[in-house]
Amino acid sequence: MAEKILILDFGSQVTQLIGRRLRELNVYCEIHPFNKIPALDDTVKGVILSGSPCSVTAPDAPQPDLRAIKGKLPLLGICYGAQYLAHHYGGSVESAGSREYGRAELEVKQRDPLFDGVPPRSQVWMSHGDTITALPENAQVLASTASVINAAYRILGEQTYAVQFHPEVYHTEYGSRILANFVKTICGCSGDWTPASFIDTTVDELHRKIGNDTVILGLSGGVDSTVAAVLLNKAIGDRLHCIFVDNGLLRRNEFSEVMESYRGMGLNVTGVDAGQRFLEALAGLTDPEAKRKAIGKTFIDVFEAEARRVDGARWLAQGTIYPDVIESAAIGGSAAKIKSHHNVGGLPEKMNLKIVEPLRMLFKDEVRRVGRALGIPATLIGRHPFPGPSLAIRVLGEVTFEKLEILRDADKIFIDALRADGLYDKIWQAGTILLPVKSVGVMGDERTYEYTAALRAVTSTDGMTADWYPLPYDFMAKVSNDIIRHVRGINRVVYDISSKPPATIEWE
Repeated sequence: MAEKILILDFGSQVTQLIGRRLRELNVYCEIHPFNKIPALDDTVKGVILSGSPCSVTAPDAPQPDLRAIKGKLPLLGICYGAQYLAHHYGGSVESAGSREYGRAELEVKQRDPLFDGVPPRSQVWMSHGDTITALPENAQVLASTASVINAAYRILGEQTYAVQFHPEVYHTEYGSRILANFVKTICGCSGDWTPASFIDTTVDELHRKIGNDTVILGLSGGVDSTVAAVLLNKAIGDRLHCIFVDNGLLRRNEFSEVMESYRGMGLNVTGVDAGQRFLEALAGLTDPEAKRKAIGKTFIDVFEAEARRVDGARWLAQGTIYPDVIESAAIGGSAAKIKSHHNVGGLPEKMNLKIVEPLRMLFKDEVRRVGRALGIPATLIGRHPFPGPSLAIRVLGEVTFEKLEILRDADKIFIDALRADGLYDKIWQAGTILLPVKSVGVMGDERTYEYTAALRAVTSTDGMTADWYPLPYDFMAKVSNDIIRHVRGINRVVYDISSKPPATIEWE
């Protein structure tokens, strides 16, 4: 990369948002833990310090080593970052008495390049328990709110800035402008990191890295693996061998339709029918973790057997994206495990393959932008995320062929209706869940005792948090009626109005 901004993470839940905002400005950036600062070469144009749930006055507060940064590179401290710069360099930080959270009106006191184009008064978003009561020597107040005098300041004689509010969140009215002023005006970034430039750079890097070797990639039909495959195909052509495993747990007609799309894109794809093996592995299992592990092990076995048919394979390609990378290097170690994830862990060790991850520095929305620039069909790029264990975790309890067939029919009605009513692209993820609950119903003059189906539709930006989507009542009534009328085995439909957190998007 020709130029980049480093973001040092102190554990804030919105650190990723800083990165996303900079990427939206076509400025390349990387997020690193505060205690693992990478080498500072000529490509680093500036550094941003993130917020944190910690207090700078606590004994175990994060303490970054900024000796090679402060006064030498443009530096912007956000929330905790602003407090750290004040506390560590001669100012004072004290408890605010009560947590200052929510909207506030910012008044710009001193014109400065950081606030170029920002009106004298605008809305910002606060979220902090401490407040800066005294600034370091040679510091100048740039902006204040009614309750926070030192809401923004800079150190005179160097390009060190700090803001107590969060410019990265949408609630800060001119947040993107403030960030743009920092990275483009103060840091001097050109803002030329676009999908087209990413494609050119990545294809060249893949060509140099892989050389004349052969690469294996497991396709899932999802956006990430599809974009990774097309990038690799541009770099090495038919030396990329894609494997698409039909685990027997996919949606109605999904395997055949996606295979047809892949072949139409010129990819070298082998389809593997392994549905019976997965059903046998799932027989008798009801615990969600046990089901995921059985699916993961079976996938590895099937994938390994097929991969060994590819002569001379040296690389395993994966569709890892940037949130996965960030979370694996999270502050304070791994987060508590909510559920295991279906992946091909173990294959490189067993098969002596090296890993290549073309998308590891992209956010999900950037993957889609790159996919569009590559000319991948909208039907693939716009697909909702789909869980690795597929419909097995949408059949609650034991998975059987009969239950899968019932779920496929109901899910097809739901997804087709979303598309027909123009709702599909407004929703991050949608699906149908077959509950292990039967209830009494009436069909014609007959009593029925059949399953309940739950519909799920959420909005999100990255899947880390999600809100349920307010489907129109008439739409839900029509879908419910169509499912009950046309799917034998279901006589009751409900709609899930839980958000994440506290619920997860998938039920298992």
